[in-house]
Amino acid sequence: MCGRYAASANVGELIEEFEIEEERTGEPTRSILVSPQDPPAGSPDFNMAPTKQAPVVLTRRPRTEEGADAEVEPVRQLRLLTWGLVPSWSKDIRGGARMINARAETIASKPSFAKALGARRALVPAEGWYEWQVSPTANDAKGKPRKQPFFIHRADGATLAMAGIYEFWRDRAIADPQDPMAWLTTFAVVTVAAEPGLDRIHDRQPLVLERADWERWLAPDVTSPDEVADLLVTAAPGRFEAYPVSRAVSSNRSNGRELLLPAPVSDLVGVVDPTTGEVING
Repeated sequence: MCGRYAASANVGELIEEFEIEEERTGEPTRSILVSPQDPPAGSPDFNMAPTKQAPVVLTRRPRTEEGADAEVEPVRQLRLLTWGLVPSWSKDIRGGARMINARAETIASKPSFAKALGARRALVPAEGWYEWQVSPTANDAKGKPRKQPFFIHRADGATLAMAGIYEFWRDRAIADPQDPMAWLTTFAVVTVAAEPGLDRIHDRQPLVLERADWERWLAPDVTSPDEVADLLVTAAPGRFEAYPVSRAVSSNRSNGRELLLPAPVSDLVGVVDPTTGEVING
């Protein structure tokens, strides 16, 4: 967790929802994908997967040739970042696809994440996320426990703001630092222990921040991990609803709003109801 989510809002909706001051999703950015992203980066994507570029909210001070200008107020930006964090000190980008999540319990002590937690925090907008429940009673055709995807979203219908961290990686093979292809900007989603009910689906969930905490999480002047430590916890339960969806979402080639439709009960085999704990068609 979290390995897939629905980034279904368009850029205009995100600008309004997150009070964006500087929209930069149209800028040239480096991608690590071999084939063009589908749907195109920045457009609604109902099956956002690692290595894709996704809209991410961050706050940064405008830069000059000498670096960030401390005299200028920070600006809340919307950018396209690649999902799968590559630390700035990495020799190459191969490890990024494995670092899509950062556990809240250890984020401040892990060399790959600690500096980003102190200086480069972000919000990752989503309509909700997918998680796969391992059946306690049913096996698939290969004899392995059957996995049922669920879609989890806010009960109030609001857009999720998943806590994230981001990094800039410099490709030294490109001499000109002004070349946008010389830089790869990546992010990871922070995760916490799953709350009661959701833990019947998976033992982890993304850290979803409330609007009142957005500014502090994004603030570039908040540079000590201790200043955001109180946010790195599982919040009180009750904010989310979860329901099973079609297994089509398991393929990263599948997309579209139909992925969010509830799966019919007749398609469920050995699925545990997250609310009651009862096994459906077990």
